[in-house]
Amino acid sequence: MLKKTIAGVAVLVAISFGALLAQDKGGGKGGQKGPAGPGLTLTSPDLVDGAVIPDKFTQKGGATAGSPKLEWSNVPAGTVTFALLMHDPDVAMAKKMDDVTHWMAFNIPGSATSLPASVPNDPKLADGTIQIMNTGRRVGYMGPGAPAPGPYHHYTFILFALDTTLSLGPDATRADVEKAMDGHILAKGVLAGRFHQ
Repeated sequence: MLKKTIAGVAVLVAISFGALLAQDKGGGKGGQKGPAGPGLTLTSPDLVDGAVIPDKFTQKGGATAGSPKLEWSNVPAGTVTFALLMHDPDVAMAKKMDDVTHWMAFNIPGSATSLPASVPNDPKLADGTIQIMNTGRRVGYMGPGAPAPGPYHHYTFILFALDTTLSLGPDATRADVEKAMDGHILAKGVLAGRFHQ
């Protein structure tokens, strides 16, 4: 009985060892994948992630304060376009889940790796990028403007890498854009800054 048990264990060990050797030699079929590369990364030379946003990009800098320069890297394969959302998640508008949309643009070309500072507040840009109205009822970027008495608000820039071009125009709402993006998001990059007056 003991001899049969030992023989059975020896057979199982031999099979397991053989399977491990096959995996090591695999490299292709059946081989294990290497570690995943870095994800989509959104940065800015104009602001540090998590830090206070400089006044010139906020409503302290005037109602027409320009947007900061944004740069990104580690774009996933298959990216056709990008969409960008800047919002203030610290606000609950009208007791709903809605928050403040400061900037939303989409159909940014998939070959792009940055947006310049002070993007013009035009509904359609020369490269095909489309900008919609923000919560302030103006097209394009609206700088942070959280009131002085409260805590810092967290203004969040989210860049979406998409596998499609969105069939929407400048009259779209944020909800329209988010619905159209659903099922097409390859990756997201996030950059956040803080501000209050």
